[in-house]
Amino acid sequence: MGATFRLAWRNLWRNPRRTALTMCAIAFGAVLLIFSIGLQLGQYDMMIGSNVRIYQGLLQIQHLGYLTDPKIRSSIPNILALTQQVRDRTGLKNISARANGFALVSSAKRTYATAVVGVESAHEQRVSTLPGLVKQGRFFSADNANEVVIGAALAKNLQVALGDELTLLGSARDGAVAAAVLPVVGIFESGNVDLDRSMIQIPIATFQDVFDMEGHGHSIVIFEEDFKKAALFKSQVIQALGTQAELVVLTWDQLQPGLKEMIDLDYSAGWFMYIVLVAIITFSILNTFLMSVLERTREFGIMLALGYKPFNIGRLVMLEALILTLFALAIGIAIGVAINAYFYHYGLTFQGMEEMAKIYNLPASIKPQMSVNAILSGPALILAFTSIAALYPAMRIRLLSPVEAMRKI
Repeated sequence: MGATFRLAWRNLWRNPRRTALTMCAIAFGAVLLIFSIGLQLGQYDMMIGSNVRIYQGLLQIQHLGYLTDPKIRSSIPNILALTQQVRDRTGLKNISARANGFALVSSAKRTYATAVVGVESAHEQRVSTLPGLVKQGRFFSADNANEVVIGAALAKNLQVALGDELTLLGSARDGAVAAAVLPVVGIFESGNVDLDRSMIQIPIATFQDVFDMEGHGHSIVIFEEDFKKAALFKSQVIQALGTQAELVVLTWDQLQPGLKEMIDLDYSAGWFMYIVLVAIITFSILNTFLMSVLERTREFGIMLALGYKPFNIGRLVMLEALILTLFALAIGIAIGVAINAYFYHYGLTFQGMEEMAKIYNLPASIKPQMSVNAILSGPALILAFTSIAALYPAMRIRLLSPVEAMRKI
């Protein structure tokens, strides 16, 4: 095998210019794929991180069936005590309880139907960026404060400002009328217009009092930066809950399946483009392999006449292609990893991105993902295509006649 390897290596450098150009094409393709795939996966990480960070959280504990049928009676009893229990048993600190309802919200001039969310004033900022996105006024002073924070779009629709009072009218947990008059102490702007005009927040104790919840709530939100460990955190939370069959722990993709489906669709479309790119590169490489075989037809004829089997000659050609591809891919991977590492450290920022990030409390740059999948999937695709491309020249050798081949000039 050592002699075959040396022979293949020598044959590659018979025409150093052609070999070098072919290696550059393969290496460039590898660099392009590593950067593109890493950046694409990094964008997905940013999308997921932004969604779970703004409001949703990485995990949520809910009553069984509440996600598909959010009734106010499908609630979790003693939610504040259970939330503290999960904090203590898991060691996770970014956990906050919420209660959800719906109400007609009226100002002096207008009325709108909106979601009402009760939150823990001291812990909500650990699981959501909304408290940090209050552009006017402040967040809540206590869990039992008679205060309300609303989105900027809803404030505009209701024509209210800081200090104005809102009247809430909804249905309590026991079916009675839930009503309250609360002053606006804060106006947030999340960047999501739908969220800003469809939700108001009040302290959780105030919510429980207004909606007659008797200590109940609807979700316990858990946030952690590393969303790829969602399954690990989920198992810890399930253990902390113990035997409570009526409760379920949902991960971000279960809470927002539309986002997961959009990412999967975009990823599939991206891979279609990558395959087209690799196919174009492969055809140029196939031409190089084929020219190399045609130039050595007389040499192959002599080898066949001396007793070499076509299989062994074909194997030599395949080995040459494999050595060339692997050597070029090694160079491409090294350059691609270096480029991705640079942008992973410093981030990739587009014009206007920093200003938008400051406004909406989001990351100011995109960072390519530095994972085995991001680094090796593209080069693996190139290796597979080039190996298939090398089969055709190798198979042509089986059709050679030693006498006719030796007549080639």
